[in-house]
Amino acid sequence: MAKAIPSRSENYSEWYNELIKKADLAENSAVRGCMVIKPYGFSIWEKMQRALDDMFKETGHQNAYFPLFIPKSYLSKEASHVEGFAKECAVVTHYRLKNAEDGSGVIVDPEAKLEEELIVRPTSETVIWSTYKNWIQSYRDLPLLINQWANVVRWEMRTRIFLRTSEFLWQEGHTAHATADEAQAETHQMLEVYARFAEEWMAMPVVKGHKTPNERFAGAEDTLCIEAMMQDGKALQAGTSHFLGQNFAKAFDVQFLSKQNQLDYVWGTSWGVSTRLMGALIMAHSDDDGLVLPPKLAPIQVVIVPIYRNDEQLDALSAKLKPLVAELRKAGISVKYDDSDANKPGWKFAEYELRGVPIRLAMGGRDLENGTIEMARRDLKTKETVPFEGLTERIQALLEDIQQTIYNKASRFRQENTFRVDTFADFQEQIEKGGFILAHWDGTSETEEAIKEATKATIRCIPFDQEAEEGVCIFSGKPSAGRVVFARAY
Repeated sequence: MAKAIPSRSENYSEWYNELIKKADLAENSAVRGCMVIKPYGFSIWEKMQRALDDMFKETGHQNAYFPLFIPKSYLSKEASHVEGFAKECAVVTHYRLKNAEDGSGVIVDPEAKLEEELIVRPTSETVIWSTYKNWIQSYRDLPLLINQWANVVRWEMRTRIFLRTSEFLWQEGHTAHATADEAQAETHQMLEVYARFAEEWMAMPVVKGHKTPNERFAGAEDTLCIEAMMQDGKALQAGTSHFLGQNFAKAFDVQFLSKQNQLDYVWGTSWGVSTRLMGALIMAHSDDDGLVLPPKLAPIQVVIVPIYRNDEQLDALSAKLKPLVAELRKAGISVKYDDSDANKPGWKFAEYELRGVPIRLAMGGRDLENGTIEMARRDLKTKETVPFEGLTERIQALLEDIQQTIYNKASRFRQENTFRVDTFADFQEQIEKGGFILAHWDGTSETEEAIKEATKATIRCIPFDQEAEEGVCIFSGKPSAGRVVFARAY
């Protein structure tokens, strides 16, 4: 039997860590703060990549690749950008090792010091914009729509698998445009892509909005985000899209000749999501028995377990079930036929439940005689005996239903845990219970920081769809034009 994991109510953090381990998603690396993503976990990430990459290409973007190493001088060209990442940078200072004279091992060769230190990329704006200078000369070269799939290093002191690691995987889009309006439209378009992916593929409802100046990406004029609620009531930033203005174009002298034959700086955007989405997927849906995966992202959508007493019975079951496997695969459904004799059916049932396989089919001798099969769904933990005939169409419909049911459950949870608060006393009481809090804010960084210091809650976003509702700030009592979303966050 698969080993039990701690319950969410007992210790949410331990539940998360143990679930990752028991479901064989990832593990801590020998390198401090880094992770090894195991095959089952990486297969989920691959499905995320494939879906997102298709969406990017549908909107006209192309993939490219840029260097891992960034000259230190590049980061110095955009002051706010370097300030935002200075404390998280890993720095390469030498280019060679040598054997120690005392035979103790290898040491850094002091004679091999780099003339200029190289930064292991925390993000690629600087190295990409230095390249765009060579690619862009005329309005005919615009818009330039580039995406990169890569790894990133941000030297985290307190790490947690998928949520915050020193090295992680992500995609980063970097685009250049002839006008501010085009760049802003791109910024919004890509946030909508992220929101659609989160809701339609991850089955995870999100709030879309602007970040405050305090929370804005370093070097951006505006940052848009999607925020999702996890089952402990905390927020997780699931994606960001940044309007860079002309900041990086000016820093790296990226100019173009307009249709009016005038020289001007281009307007830029950047946007990205990372393997943090893996953490969001786990925490948004899974339960005390293991993963609950939306079918669109499940590596195995259907597992079939024959229940047999001897080889003769297995042969009879396989003769019935293997054509079904082929039919399901032809229909685009990922399926595993587990006829191994290493473990008993009960162990297999628990293991596939732990791994979040959406549908489990089981057939024994009596089912074979009756022309039936047992079908269990992971999300609701229900099972029923159904006719074998027409099973492919039934499974296709059930997968769609499971996807929608998982989304509806997460949506109800967020609705039930979103609160409107009008006094700071009520705010302090509610934030201890968790959830999203809609409250008035006076728009100042000072008030934002004071609330954060007092409660550990941050403004997650200024929602796009907030109502124009006049009121007073819960902390300062100053006038406010609308409510923002506060929460404690990962």
